[in-house]
Amino acid sequence: MNTRKTRMRLIALLAAILMGPASIFATGKAPADNRRWESQRKQMVAFQIRARGIRHPDVLRALTSVPRHRFVPYRVRQMAYQDTPLPIGAGQTISQPYIVALMSTVLELDRTKKVLEIGTGSGYQAAVLGELAGQVYSIEIVPSLGETARRVLKDLGYANVHVRIGDGYQGWPDNAPFDAVIVTCAPTHVPQPLQDQLAEGGRLVIPVGPAGDQELVLLKKINGKIRQQKIIPVRFVPMVDKKGRTY
Repeated sequence: MNTRKTRMRLIALLAAILMGPASIFATGKAPADNRRWESQRKQMVAFQIRARGIRHPDVLRALTSVPRHRFVPYRVRQMAYQDTPLPIGAGQTISQPYIVALMSTVLELDRTKKVLEIGTGSGYQAAVLGELAGQVYSIEIVPSLGETARRVLKDLGYANVHVRIGDGYQGWPDNAPFDAVIVTCAPTHVPQPLQDQLAEGGRLVIPVGPAGDQELVLLKKINGKIRQQKIIPVRFVPMVDKKGRTY
C-alpha cells in the first residue's frame, strides 16, 4: 500500500470538507456551464436590450453581470435569458429583461443614490439596482418570495441590497427620503406615501392602472412638485395588501 498517496488523498478530502459542500460535489462541467450562462447573458443584452434602444453603459454592464438564471425556478431556468416574464411562484413573475433595463435606465442611477424598490419578487431587479446604486431597500409582501430573494442576493454578494417583508404601498419611511423609487407591481393610482418619500430631484417609475390598461409612468419631484409623464403601455401583476386586496 502506498501510504504517501493515501495520506495525500486524505489531506485533499479534508481540504474539500473544510471548503464546503460545493467543493466536494463540483465537477469539471461547472466552468463550461458558467460560460454557457455568461454567453446567454451577453446575447440577451446585445439582441434584446441594446438592439431595442437601451444604450446606458452602466445598465448594459449590470444586465451583463447579474445571473438572471439564479433568480428563477429550476423548471424554467433554461428560459432565463429570453425576453419574457417568467413565473416565480405565489402568482408572481420576474419581469422581462427589457422592462428591467428600461425602468433602471429612466431612474438615472449612480453609486451616490439610495433606491426604494416595491415588489422584490425574485430579487433580480434588486440585484440590477445593486449594481447601479449605492444602497437599495426592497419590500416584498409575500414572505416566501422575500426570504428566497434575500438568500439569493446574499449568496451573490449584494451586501448593499436590503430586503424586508411588508406592505410596499406604505414605503419604507425609516430610510426615506429616496433618490429613486421603482415599483414592480401595478396599483390603480400612484401611492401618496411613495411620493412623500421621494427626495427633491428624485424619480419614481411605476406601472399604473387596472389589469389590461396599464401605463409605465415616470414621476419627478421638482421644487416640491410632482411632474408626471407616460412611457409605454405595460402589463404587471397588481399591487396588493396583506389580505390580497388590490390597491
